[in-house]
Amino acid sequence: MLSNIINQDFIKLFPADTVKHALEQMQKRKKSVAVVVDENDFLKGIIVKADIYRFLSQPGHFETYPVELAMTKVVITADKNDDIKHVAKLLRENDISAVPVLDNGKVIGLVGLEDIVDYFIKM
Repeated sequence: MLSNIINQDFIKLFPADTVKHALEQMQKRKKSVAVVVDENDFLKGIIVKADIYRFLSQPGHFETYPVELAMTKVVITADKNDDIKHVAKLLRENDISAVPVLDNGKVIGLVGLEDIVDYFIKM
């Protein structure tokens, strides 16, 4: 069950946070992905370093712009009760490295490829 491997050490941002703040948090915490939520922890989007670099490389885009302009708004998610193999397939089929894990619509963690590999290594 996915709830056994949910990573609760993830970066949580708000839509109004700046792109610069997002990048600083990712560098400081050595993470390449952050979840964007509202004040009640409901998912608003996801942002990865590649999104930020792509955003900043476009003329007229600055580090002071809000994260919501650079984030992905249509997010593939998992439910805390999903099967681990199902989530592994989601990651692979969509060529993504992590998915936010939801419980009744609220973000409770993140599961990435590393978490799944670690789970199967420990079996």
